[in-house]
Amino acid sequence: MSDIIRSHGFTNESLDWDAWLDVVELDKATPDQVAVLEESHPKAKTSDYYLFLVHQPEILRQRSAAFNAIMYAPGGMPRAERELSTTVVSRINGCVYCASVHAQRFEQLAKRNDVIREVFDEPRTAGTTDREKAIAQFSIALTETPGDVHPAQLQALRDVGLTDAEILDLIHSIAIFAWANRLMLNLGEPVFPETGAAG
Repeated sequence: MSDIIRSHGFTNESLDWDAWLDVVELDKATPDQVAVLEESHPKAKTSDYYLFLVHQPEILRQRSAAFNAIMYAPGGMPRAERELSTTVVSRINGCVYCASVHAQRFEQLAKRNDVIREVFDEPRTAGTTDREKAIAQFSIALTETPGDVHPAQLQALRDVGLTDAEILDLIHSIAIFAWANRLMLNLGEPVFPETGAAG
């Protein structure tokens, strides 16, 4: 990881997340629950988040399929930009855990963290290029007022070079984090590494 950023309660450090409700104990999980965990994420068997969601294995299966298609499918918007948009959404929604995870993913893919520092400091002015600024602005607008998107906002994305396929990817990444952030915020809390306490 690059240098550690801490700003306004957000960080690019690796955090844990503790569920407030009971999680499925792996040694008591059904075969279907284990299968869904294995399909979902390499660390799902040790993650409170997945071990909580797997109470409903078919819902988790559908969630993971949608998430993985939106965030990892080839083509369309570059993965680093998807990660940037989800970091902005998580910053706006106040989800410290998701912001940290996706800030790290952006840094791994883009090999820099300058725009992440800007997102944590003030997302409304974040962006090291016109394209990044347009992505951040649209991510904020769709997060705050999802029912009030105007053609001019889409044109602003086209003006900085986004294709319609990339815009669709951007909309999908923003939308799934409208859902993901609310799960994280309502079902548990982030745990910072040095104190073991929620931040």
